Amino acid sequence: MMDLERIATAIVDLATKRGADKTICPSEVARHLGGQDEAAWRPLMDPIREQAVRLVGEGTIVIKQGGERADPKAFSGIYRIAIAKKTD
Repeated sequence: MMDLERIATAIVDLATKRGADKTICPSEVARHLGGQDEAAWRPLMDPIREQAVRLVGEGTIVIKQGGERADPKAFSGIYRIAIAKKTD
């Protein structure tokens, strides 16, 4: 199992590089960490989601669905990740 802090760091780094007004897909984080082979990156999707929820709680990122902020405790399905702005 990959180190959870490494996953959290990758989420923040990739979202920061993308910029405050843009989002990243969780699969981008998975591919960044696990490579292009789906068998390697697909198992990272659940830990990425767990770390994304934790990072929302810390105020570091925002989870979005349909361009709107999603409730980190209640969202399901496809989501995107954005770095939190100072106003978030």
